[in-house]
Amino acid sequence: MIISSSLVIVRRMPEVSIGSLLFVIVIQGFGYGLITDFNFFLRNLSVIGGLLMVFSDSLAHKRKNLFAGLPSLSETDRKIYFQLAGRVLLIFLFFGFVLQGEWTTLRVVVSILGFGACIMVAIGFKARWSAMFLVLLLSVLNIAVNNFWTVHSAHPQRDFLRYDFFQTLSIVGGLLLLVSLGPGGFSMDERKKVT
Repeated sequence: MIISSSLVIVRRMPEVSIGSLLFVIVIQGFGYGLITDFNFFLRNLSVIGGLLMVFSDSLAHKRKNLFAGLPSLSETDRKIYFQLAGRVLLIFLFFGFVLQGEWTTLRVVVSILGFGACIMVAIGFKARWSAMFLVLLLSVLNIAVNNFWTVHSAHPQRDFLRYDFFQTLSIVGGLLLLVSLGPGGFSMDERKKVT
């Protein structure tokens, strides 16, 4: 994971590094025995969405087609599709937060605001602002809910909280990438620019 993450950061071998990180995500589900946990599944979908956003960013660099003469999608088309898929998958973490825990008035308000921001990210309407709102919201929730540093180091719950903390931090990184790159070609924001 360290090698693949480092390769992603330095923008070297994106297919290999992102592919190996996707492989790790799937293997962790089996390793932790949480493959059937719905919340875990939603979190992993969000991480995959973040990786797709990274991959779409790597497509911006022009590369040669390995199979010359065969029809294929252009790099721009592929980038648009990966941005759309990444944008839609990124929001699933929020649904996991909403589905677990006890309902209070504050939680209902946060859930309604977060759900609205998720819909705006998914359709690409004011996606940068909505993603920034989700970054702030998920950062606060991550510190409040996954505070592994308050749990004794010998307690097994500490490892799960730490895993959830860093997984959510990865998804926040994917949302920040959305803020930086924009929502892509299949979005309301892009459609408004064309018309």
